Amino acid sequence: MLISQILDDTGAQAVVVRSGSEACILKGAPSTYHLVQEAIRTGQSLTECIRGYELGAAVDLEQLAAEGRLLLPITHPDGAHLHLTGTGLTHLGSAATRNAMHAKSKDSDAPVTDSMKMFNMGLESGRPTPGHVGVQPEWFYKGNGACAVAPGGDLVSPGFCDDGGEEPEIAGVYVIAEDGSPFRVGFALANEFSDHVMERQNYLYLAHSKLRPASFGPELLVGDLPENVEGTSRIYRDGSVLWEKPFLSGEANMSHTLANLEHHHFKYGVFRQPGDVHVHMFGTATLSFADGVSCREGDEVEISAPGFGVPLKNRLVFRPAEDAAIQVKVL
Repeated sequence: MLISQILDDTGAQAVVVRSGSEACILKGAPSTYHLVQEAIRTGQSLTECIRGYELGAAVDLEQLAAEGRLLLPITHPDGAHLHLTGTGLTHLGSAATRNAMHAKSKDSDAPVTDSMKMFNMGLESGRPTPGHVGVQPEWFYKGNGACAVAPGGDLVSPGFCDDGGEEPEIAGVYVIAEDGSPFRVGFALANEFSDHVMERQNYLYLAHSKLRPASFGPELLVGDLPENVEGTSRIYRDGSVLWEKPFLSGEANMSHTLANLEHHHFKYGVFRQPGDVHVHMFGTATLSFADGVSCREGDEVEISAPGFGVPLKNRLVFRPAEDAAIQVKVL
């Protein structure tokens, strides 16, 4: 089952569900967040909860996408309680790109980079047996709901950026119950927009490079993540494909299990606050920057994968540089 949120013909938010090709509005459901809270409260699965509602009018999600009426598949009533986070160096092959960015020399005697060390740690201890804890992955914070951009929206690079580029990923979506237990709602396509030029200057700039907007959706896959996800990432410039490449995800292509990544995120009590929403991106091994592509104003990124519904599309926007420093006022 796939679930999404749209603006209906009256301009109001509506929940859409589909199983197969037909997508229908879920009558009486104000939001995905409301459905999830109801499912947790009543002890049902989300699918069981949805079956308690009546299906309404059929909708064409591709047409709604063209009309700019797709919303994020889940939001929180207070954006400060939606957290965008992620992990890196989690996919087989992901270290090659990162290592190339941070290596000082191609000399075979050069020291192993921290990126490669962390990747190897994942290979060795990132897939523990169920119920056990493996090595922790690289982790980063992107922002809160203010940084979450709806499908079709603009991903804006700030004026102080050095670059801005796409990262096609799968994200897990979670809601925290009243007792602090994390519940996984499902999985969505995500564009973990980052500043790779800034990151390449110094690995310790990774945290800065990740504080950028991100988008996810349009549809949320309810249920298990396929072992093997084979998607495609494209960049369009002036209506033509500038760059295109497949990307792989799912545990068959990862050096960590999902359970291990989830444990190392939710082991922190601050991320188990009742009612909060978490969108946690699992990493990627594919990005245009690694192929020498420099994104420009107006480029459109399209991320798609079979089983995840409508492709995720976003336009890239670059704000002009600002010379003036932020001035803090004294009370």
